[in-house]
Amino acid sequence: MKTEEIDDMLPEYDFEGKPGERGKYYQAYRQGHSVKIHKEDGTVETHYFTLEDGAVMLEPDVSAYFPDSEATNRALRGLIALIPQANHSKALFSDTSLNKSQSF
Repeated sequence: MKTEEIDDMLPEYDFEGKPGERGKYYQAYRQGHSVKIHKEDGTVETHYFTLEDGAVMLEPDVSAYFPDSEATNRALRGLIALIPQANHSKALFSDTSLNKSQSF
């Protein structure tokens, strides 16, 4: 049975010859963003979004190696296993266990 491809894309959404720009809104998204909903009655409803607590935004070069949360968590658990036990217990009870400017 042959399936016909249905092209229901409107002409104004023709992206032929217009390459996307990866990460164009990356920094803005990290800071949070708002969405304005214009309603038929003329009112505007604004919704604000930020990263959820515990959410981590990976830099593009890092995310290339981790296709999903499962792969990321598996790699991080492997690294956690390498941390000496004394340091591990400090990390569990300290909000300042890692300096954000610290690089590995």
